[in-house]
Amino acid sequence: MEGAISSTNGNGEAHAPADGEALELRETFVVETTDGREIEFEVVGIVEDEDKTTYAICYSEGEDEFVVSDATGNLLSNEALAQEILDDFFALAEEADGDETEEKP
Repeated sequence: MEGAISSTNGNGEAHAPADGEALELRETFVVETTDGREIEFEVVGIVEDEDKTTYAICYSEGEDEFVVSDATGNLLSNEALAQEILDDFFALAEEADGDETEEKP
């Protein structure tokens, strides 16, 4: 399911760190789905849009799916926006990977 927002996005509740502080890379949090499952996600990327709004790109290895949250771990309810942020994140990651490949002799 790489590159697609999971159905968990907008249909579950994130249990973000209790202190309300911004998520950091490699930090984990749990999303409880409407059917009662709990899925652990790890922050794999932090991005900021042109309005200086910060988003966290989060990945669940067990479920092999991505979600996008705000800086404090609240899942985005706007799935189109979440997909756009995720697409941009993948494009940037692909560019960075290409740059690394070109530098190697």
